[in-house]
Amino acid sequence: MNRCSSAFIAGTFAALLIALPLSAQAQSGTRDFPAKALRGTLVVVQPPNITMDDRETRLSPGARIYNTNNSLVMSSSLLNKALVVNYTVDLRDQIQNVWILTEAEAKEKRAGFGVQRNYVFESLQPKPAASTN
Repeated sequence: MNRCSSAFIAGTFAALLIALPLSAQAQSGTRDFPAKALRGTLVVVQPPNITMDDRETRLSPGARIYNTNNSLVMSSSLLNKALVVNYTVDLRDQIQNVWILTEAEAKEKRAGFGVQRNYVFESLQPKPAASTN
């Protein structure tokens, strides 16, 4: 009998030690994101097709989207919603992990992929100098 109760106490103590860091992280309200995570605005068009900062891309196979409570969210539940997120990109330039941000997390500065264009409008091109013949 004595062995049983000491094993129960040891098991309970081990469970508390495991749960303590998890509850502390949930109470702090901030999450640790990978250093390589970028900031962007996500819009799910038709899963797995998305736009990230007005750039069409895709979610990678097995992509994970976390809500503000770090619970997994299905991409189909986010159709046509513009969300401020942190995200990571895989080797094929597809979105691998997405974290939907709280207002406090969105205020923190982080690098973003940004909108890139590979064209220049004709009206923005430099004008040739007028010839004086």
